[in-house]
Amino acid sequence: MSDLLEPLEARVRARFLAGSGEGDPFATLLDLLGQEAPLLGAAELEARARALATDLVGLGPLQRLLDDQEVSDVMVNGPGPVWVERAGRLVRTEVVLAREEIERYVERLVGPLGLRADRTNPIVDARLPDGTRVGVVLPPVAVQGPVLAIRRHRRRALPLSAFASEPVADLLAGFVRRRCNLAVYGATGAGKTSLLNALLALVDPAERLVTIEDTAELLPPGDHVVRLEARPGTADGVGRAELRDLVRAALRLRPDRLVVGEVRGAEANDMVWALSTGHEGSFATWHASGAEDALLRLETLCALGAPGRSERALRAQIHAAIDVLVGVARRPDGRRVVQAVHGLTRRGELRPLLRRAGKER
Repeated sequence: MSDLLEPLEARVRARFLAGSGEGDPFATLLDLLGQEAPLLGAAELEARARALATDLVGLGPLQRLLDDQEVSDVMVNGPGPVWVERAGRLVRTEVVLAREEIERYVERLVGPLGLRADRTNPIVDARLPDGTRVGVVLPPVAVQGPVLAIRRHRRRALPLSAFASEPVADLLAGFVRRRCNLAVYGATGAGKTSLLNALLALVDPAERLVTIEDTAELLPPGDHVVRLEARPGTADGVGRAELRDLVRAALRLRPDRLVVGEVRGAEANDMVWALSTGHEGSFATWHASGAEDALLRLETLCALGAPGRSERALRAQIHAAIDVLVGVARRPDGRRVVQAVHGLTRRGELRPLLRRAGKER
């Protein structure tokens, strides 16, 4: 049967590609298949039309991986096998892609967004309309061939209990209720954004939240949420909106709580200034391996935005801005857990509130 259908599908492909390209691809392919194979049943026609649409205008085998609800990330490391993160673990799949296929899928992902990915613009960071995050690195920067990473957008925030035992969750919930300024730190992929989403779910829905992100991933509930997202702008900088610009804009929007999705540049100084002057109950995340490292990293980032200020002045403002540091990590079994909680005194002392909290689970 498959031998008979292969030339039929080849004709449908050729007719589809020769067409105008207008209208719904699935409907067009369904009609073409019906013309070529009028004796096929309705269910068979729909299944084959959907498969052809995925291959011709979609992401082919990558789409099937993304449709798996246990898959959070799809990673293409150049021509060869595709890797996924499934249930928190990296897994090599049976999908193997050639260079031409990867380039085609990259174009289908970033082209409709008005972005260009080629040798003159080899690094692209984008967000799809549904919130899915896409990272592209092309040759000559990527030595082994085009690299593609797709992180699915999680539409539903995980509860705080997914990250910590009941005592730890109660402790963190208390900080949110008392309007402490919370900073979440951890390595790449540790679960910082997911934990922040769980904490935001505890905020009174009547409060006005303003979120600031490089790529919008946060899912704050409530009736009063303003979401700001940075923009790279054109090649000559037109239309660019950096995180620092967004932090300053957010302060004029009367937030009850300010949320900075990932601090990684000079915007740290503006954020710390805002948090130290009355924006209680705010949140931020950044990369760090431990509580002390988190403070040192924040101090370094603040110095980028205030090159003339002394270390003593920077530290004093950081100590006035941050109340609690929460460390999150990914376990070998793939779970993301809260592993440490520290309070920060006005004198800059780190006070362990729960050592290696994740071990209580």
